[in-house]
Amino acid sequence: MTEQRKLYPAYDAYQTGYLDTGDGHQVYWELCGNPKGKPAVFIHGGPGGGIANYHRQLFDPERYHIMLFDQRGCGRSKPHASLENNTTWHLIEDLERLRNFMGVDKWLVFGGSWGSTLSLAYAEKHPNSVSELVLRGIFLLRPQELHWYYQEGASRFFPEKWERTLSILSKEERKDVIAAYNKRLTSEDLQVQLEAARLWSLWEGETVTLLPSANSLSFVEEHFALAFARIENHYFINNGFMDETQQLLDHIDVIRHIPAVIIHGRYDMACQIQNAWDLAKAWPEAELHIVEGAGHSFDEAGILHQLIKATDKFVGK
Repeated sequence: MTEQRKLYPAYDAYQTGYLDTGDGHQVYWELCGNPKGKPAVFIHGGPGGGIANYHRQLFDPERYHIMLFDQRGCGRSKPHASLENNTTWHLIEDLERLRNFMGVDKWLVFGGSWGSTLSLAYAEKHPNSVSELVLRGIFLLRPQELHWYYQEGASRFFPEKWERTLSILSKEERKDVIAAYNKRLTSEDLQVQLEAARLWSLWEGETVTLLPSANSLSFVEEHFALAFARIENHYFINNGFMDETQQLLDHIDVIRHIPAVIIHGRYDMACQIQNAWDLAKAWPEAELHIVEGAGHSFDEAGILHQLIKATDKFVGK
């Protein structure tokens, strides 16, 4: 049996700072690893999730030079939980600014969940900036995907957790959960925002792993939940600011020449396996790994194994 790959040992960033976007945001970034190594950028999920120290450990620090950053409004970026000038296209501009700041022509782009969405959108907008793609827990922002997770679908597998999510909504509001939560998450009353934010965030925290995880409790921490729920809902009610319902698939030919690995858990309830299958069918050159006995989270054993294999593969290890 092949030994399961695990995270690299913990290591620190050697440089951190803030990118002034010029339109009201300060985007936190950090550089890690070997400045002479292969350039890579880590794109976190959510939207609104932010980076964590262990995300660095997905890359060999001796062989990679890694940029990590908190997307607008979340993590250590400022202002916290801000929705102004916060769209997919703003984030793509931020990525290009960070690449230019790093001083590299191309970099490996690594993204999971919403990070896979933003990675694909960025690569399709700037294909000459991307050397390879590592994509996990594919989310293509199609209407049926949002309907599955926030209306009918995943709720059938977690009825008690979904009932809790609906508990603050009227019968009429339950017909459009994303819109009903949007009213609360943009309320002028901070307590109304917080109540909705914790419920929205806990729904995701408790459904992204195949088996229950103690990490789900971190989703209700006030600072995290407020940014996560407000920003995620803001993107979803606006369909990710995409012009077309299948935009990422319809423009896949632009990036089919880029080496790519697609990794998806068989029992992913947040983002169905069909998403990865549809992407792989449209992109036959990409390498697809369906991980049995896994859900959505990057640190589930089988998914993590494939992620580390992918980053090692592209660095020539």
